[in-house]
Amino acid sequence: MQNILKLVVVATPLLFIGCGSDLSAPTSESVKGGELLVDFSDDAMKSTLLSKGVIDENQTVYGYKAYKIPYTTTDEEGNEVKASGLFVIPTGLPSIITTKLGLSMVSDDHGTIFANAEAPSVNAKNIGTPAGSSVILTSLGGFATLQPDYIGFGDSNSHYHPFILKDSLANSTVDFIKQVKKFAADNNITLNSQLFLTGYSEGGYASMATLKKIEEEDTGLSVTMAAPMAGPYALKTMADVVLSQPKLSVPSFMANVGYAYAKAYTQPVNSIINEPYASKLPTLFNGDLTRVEIDPKLTTDTTGKTGLFEPNFVNDYFANDNNWFKEAVTSNNLHTWSPKTPVRLVHCKGDNVIPYAISQLTEGTMKSLGASDVEIIPVEQTLIAINPSKYPADLNLTHGDCGSPAYSITTAMFAEVRKKTIGY
Repeated sequence: MQNILKLVVVATPLLFIGCGSDLSAPTSESVKGGELLVDFSDDAMKSTLLSKGVIDENQTVYGYKAYKIPYTTTDEEGNEVKASGLFVIPTGLPSIITTKLGLSMVSDDHGTIFANAEAPSVNAKNIGTPAGSSVILTSLGGFATLQPDYIGFGDSNSHYHPFILKDSLANSTVDFIKQVKKFAADNNITLNSQLFLTGYSEGGYASMATLKKIEEEDTGLSVTMAAPMAGPYALKTMADVVLSQPKLSVPSFMANVGYAYAKAYTQPVNSIINEPYASKLPTLFNGDLTRVEIDPKLTTDTTGKTGLFEPNFVNDYFANDNNWFKEAVTSNNLHTWSPKTPVRLVHCKGDNVIPYAISQLTEGTMKSLGASDVEIIPVEQTLIAINPSKYPADLNLTHGDCGSPAYSITTAMFAEVRKKTIGY
């Protein structure tokens, strides 16, 4: 664990800028059921990470092959959707792993994005080099990483994105896991039986939804461990807090919830979102713009004449027990059940978007319902315990700063389980 955790601070840029664009496109490779987008050798990856100061010479680094895989899933309304995702495998491993022991898989659901260019498979195709959390999970952790683009991105870009809606997020992840297993078998990639689930922010919510679907439905899958990170699992509680505050910290996130729920529950968007913003949302959320481009076009006022949310909608939400949105967010809660799988709720105490208290509530509720192996992993506390001379005792990481250390801690936890069970 120590070798991975020492990368926490310096690895942060990898989640956002990747490894640059200093290699040409991968050579052609015959692939059944997918397309090779990135082929970075272990030497090239190590050289790149050394040049960025992410590792030292003694660090083990694996190569990185990324494939785009198309598949079919089901949206919130029950319709079939042609979707896509990215499957990343490490290369340069000992042959006993690639031929006998097999690769352990991590399903990694990505955080909130708005631009289609940010979707895993689109990003990989456009830049042609390793990027994002899969560098930590695959090149440093040695896991096969699965990253669905989600409905609304990649091959399904013409469809609205069902933001923080559990059924379609779980569907797109479960169906991608199944398709990846088929792809691996068809292309002589040896996997073992281990499947870990993780994801950050919206991805934390999606990975929890995926675990719930796998445990409660006949998916044919089983999970070794889940480590959702900084997800809004107690969605009704989140809605109560957001709609009762005068200001919105990230208006694009809140507008996206209103827009997606209006679409999924067949409600007029302008019955939730104030004008002139309601009419702008189809264009703002069409996949062309990033969050930093969208936020200035919205208001940070929560409600009222200048607010994002329509005043009658907000008033009815708090006054009416049968308010449709209240019922919808309650039905999309993901903390009121008892998982059998070991769950580690990785979260930063300084999170300014998804409060740490949401993970505390989730842990307490799940345990009260009978869950025996659910535990919060506070990121700052873990960093301080590992290296007290490096981190101040009052360390507080925001939602944006927490991603890379959260992934590093999660990778280390998964690697520890793999070592004890698979042997490497």
